Amino acid sequence: MRISALIDTPPLLKQSFQWQSSAVSQHERPRSARRDELLERAYEYALAHGLAELSLRPLAAAIGSSPRVLLFLFGSKDELIRALLRRARADELAALRRAREAGGADDFAAAVRTTWGWLVDPAHRPMLVLWLQAYARSLSEPDGPWAGFARQTVEDWLGLLADVHGGDDGGGTDPALGLALLRGALLDLLATGDVERTTAVVERHLRLLGAEAR
Repeated sequence: MRISALIDTPPLLKQSFQWQSSAVSQHERPRSARRDELLERAYEYALAHGLAELSLRPLAAAIGSSPRVLLFLFGSKDELIRALLRRARADELAALRRAREAGGADDFAAAVRTTWGWLVDPAHRPMLVLWLQAYARSLSEPDGPWAGFARQTVEDWLGLLADVHGGDDGGGTDPALGLALLRGALLDLLATGDVERTTAVVERHLRLLGAEAR
């Protein structure tokens, strides 16, 4: 059914169709310049307002579009959320890679420190809060548009840390340990805002892991 066919549809039937469309849509619509432009605007909106209670009408008004156009371009609200989650993952991973490269992190401990330095930067807090919302939602609603997000981000970060893993399976350079350290400290930081204490914890664990590896 084309979106234009909804114009003369009774309100109750129209609402029913929209819910069904959101539930059954499995395929993302083809990309276009307009779609990419609105996705970027929607991503900026999500960084400012979050995704947990995303509603098409206020989103569309904020980005200069309409719910009908968004449904036409993305197929459904669920597909829009999936596109935003892919955008968020790509943005986060690219930013972390840039931070590591700029910091010249050529060993495991340096990579963890550089990554942590990026995580504690207040400018990146909106992105990280959005990440946490999506991570938690993917665990509580595993069959929704958030499905797989948590596992995918674990694999993203493990891959990033494995890039500087020297091939030594010793405890001090295990990417999984680095991930556990960073993620645990990040959750603490987002909850408390205590940069000094969480940074001290990261440094202390890096020293302990380094001593264990020797």
